[in-house]
Amino acid sequence: MLEIRDLHASINDNEILKGINLTIKKGEVHAIMGPNGSGKSTLAKVLAGHPAYEVTRGEVLFEGRNLLELPPDERAREGIFLAFQYPIEVPGVSNAQFLRLAYNEKRKHLGEEELDPLEFKDLLKERAKIVEMDASFMSRAVNEGFSGGEKKRNEILQMAVLEPKLAVLDETDSGLDIDALRVVAGGVNKLKNAENAIVLVTHYQRLLNYIVPDYVHVLASGRIVREGGRELALELEEKGYDWIKAQAGKVTASAPQLS
Repeated sequence: MLEIRDLHASINDNEILKGINLTIKKGEVHAIMGPNGSGKSTLAKVLAGHPAYEVTRGEVLFEGRNLLELPPDERAREGIFLAFQYPIEVPGVSNAQFLRLAYNEKRKHLGEEELDPLEFKDLLKERAKIVEMDASFMSRAVNEGFSGGEKKRNEILQMAVLEPKLAVLDETDSGLDIDALRVVAGGVNKLKNAENAIVLVTHYQRLLNYIVPDYVHVLASGRIVREGGRELALELEEKGYDWIKAQAGKVTASAPQLS
């Protein structure tokens, strides 16, 4: 589904990603872990097409297409979804309006008929059950006045409505208490299937107690320095990130120098 090859990316002439290689297939859950400043969120934003980041080398193929040639809105219509670490508020636009517009844009892209308000209301009611969200949230402005947990739950509701092929969840567990984490993770588990893929960007192993990854990749200094299964996350929980930073230093020192 997704093939990342030697990806380098910068912001304000500061190189953040320094050669990422990653393959993600349908039906897989991948966890991206690493210390602050390692490039985790940058990778998520580059995949979504954030305009502040410049790809300076490498390629990203999504279902065989060059993802880097597509603008952000086209990537979303093609099935790439990004759940933000800090979801923004959209005053004046209700959740229901926002979700119906996004849902119908996707249907138009696929050559399908739009749903009218009543049809979509029924769909939204069913999808809201996945994240245990009360119907009153549908008439409220997007994320306005929501708690941190409610914002994250709303992100997963968007995922439930849009049914993306590739969902990139950027620190979805950040700021969640145990109950909110259980609900959010439970929603993600209900939405994963054999035809989609999920990327979890996280600092902590606790999220992986609820959403079990097939693969764990550890970023440090813009590179993937360790890969493994869930046991790698448990090792990180035990040892912390200092030993990973040391490995990243060795990788940097051994990298070939370009003249």
